[in-house]
Amino acid sequence: MVGVKDLIDVRGAVTTGGGVILAEVPAETDAPVIERLRGHGCTVVGKLNLHEWALGVTSANPHYGAVLNPHDPSRIAGGSSGGCAAAVSLGICDWTIGTDTGGSIRIPAALCGVVGIRPSLGVVSTERVIPLAPSQDTVGPIACDVRTAARALELMSALDLRIPASAPGLREFKLAVPAGWVGGLDLPTREAWSQIARELPRIPFPSRERMAASAITIALYEAAQYHRAWLHDDPTRYGSDVRSQLQRGMSIVDEEYAAALRDRELFTEETEIALGGWDAILLPTTACIAPLVGQSDVHDSLVRFTRPLSLTGQPAISLPAPHSTPLPVGIQVAGKRGDDAGLAAVALALEAAWSGHRPASIE
Repeated sequence: MVGVKDLIDVRGAVTTGGGVILAEVPAETDAPVIERLRGHGCTVVGKLNLHEWALGVTSANPHYGAVLNPHDPSRIAGGSSGGCAAAVSLGICDWTIGTDTGGSIRIPAALCGVVGIRPSLGVVSTERVIPLAPSQDTVGPIACDVRTAARALELMSALDLRIPASAPGLREFKLAVPAGWVGGLDLPTREAWSQIARELPRIPFPSRERMAASAITIALYEAAQYHRAWLHDDPTRYGSDVRSQLQRGMSIVDEEYAAALRDRELFTEETEIALGGWDAILLPTTACIAPLVGQSDVHDSLVRFTRPLSLTGQPAISLPAPHSTPLPVGIQVAGKRGDDAGLAAVALALEAAWSGHRPASIE
């Protein structure tokens, strides 16, 4: 049984995008990814709430209500695929289909204690999926464990991830951390991260801040193009946070966008070079555990480690870390573009090493 983020067309269901602008008319046909799943015998059980138009990280939707964290309803589930992560955490469905442009699968997966996969760019069809930023949008699964998520990704795409019957050992892989990237963690995240990463080598990597700046310029510019007419006709139909982001995107001129695209090409090449000889890099998924509902100034803490990796189109997986606190801590593992199978193997090995939530370093 599969739940679907309400950006994706499902035959017979209205697609709202988390907003109130689109006509309330049921989709006549399935998006290709849904059609593919039906061909494999999957059953769609419903559409799931999200941050309005996927343009945010809290899933505090002003039109349909906030998605609350199953581990603590006073806290957010994360976004924008908050409903997807919460539904899996609650056991409402076997797995869900979300989208990830700057972290929208990985962030809620981390905050809700489940597994989320952002596949390599272009692996899963985005046709009949409401766009945020088409050149960075991906569609991927959220599930309770790595094996289920990986199998879901196979069903959604033409990938053969060569999922082994048993998880490989961590010693088979060369793992590292981007030098100078990790900082500003809250106490629970810092404690979990220090146990996991203390033995890992730090390797030269492109600037996190510069990569993030290019990624947000591209995302907001492209989002503003999609929403331009609606924003001009009636901006009051958007929540205040999303309206502010779109207006920021409207102010980005073509020259800035073109420069960001050029920078993306350079960062993509530099990232591939940096990953040469390594199977994957590890990072915290977010810099904090799930913030309280209504807590301000949480955006950077949630996107700090996801948005830069979205720029370069490489695959990334968030999975729960060993931790000693009631709220989950997510760890993100990212690999080379197109090597989704290799990354899945690393994630399986990490999950097996962390089974039982026993804090341990990776040697």
